[in-house]
Amino acid sequence: MSLYGFLQHTVRAFWHLVGPLHVRGAGNVPSNGPFLLIANHESYLDPILIQAVCPRPVRAMAKSTQFTSRFYRAIMVPLGAFPVRRFEIDPQAVRQVLRALEAGEGVCIYIEGERSWDARLQPPRLGTVRLILKAGVPVIPCAIRGSYDVMPRWDSRIRRAPVFITFGEPLRFPRLDSRADREAVLPLAASRITAAIQELLDQIPQHAPAGQ
Repeated sequence: MSLYGFLQHTVRAFWHLVGPLHVRGAGNVPSNGPFLLIANHESYLDPILIQAVCPRPVRAMAKSTQFTSRFYRAIMVPLGAFPVRRFEIDPQAVRQVLRALEAGEGVCIYIEGERSWDARLQPPRLGTVRLILKAGVPVIPCAIRGSYDVMPRWDSRIRRAPVFITFGEPLRFPRLDSRADREAVLPLAASRITAAIQELLDQIPQHAPAGQ
């Protein structure tokens, strides 16, 4: 078993100590070929949980400051995560994504670019949408709810609460090599992706953290 597989197995085996983990739509993840997994972002725990239940290995784009934590670095590096500088253009991170896709891998990107302060979906980072249009691979919308209740952005304590993860049906976008072509369809593509994630979130039961 690879280290990636071992970490997946470990998280799935012991997460029940924190709370139930409900997964739907795993069959929507392509069995082969490149794809982008585009998710909302509620907690530091999201990459750990999503990659633990995704039926195919995916590499995750994560903010560079997370790699300064020994704990998260020890988990994220074996999971194939790579750093990206937030709030600025990061050509190196874009190249890493495109190389991974060209190699037939899956890559996970959190479209909000940062964790939500209130568990609601934030506006998308348009740089991510531009990358999606440049890549031209299947896009799997992914919704996670409940990780905010377990460990929200404003706290480092872990609480017991259920987590729900749903993988949506693939979205298809043409590969647009021209910057002008990408800019022309950018608003529509951004709206379509966020609407797909919000629809998945709306299908997940609303709940309060355990013990409240």
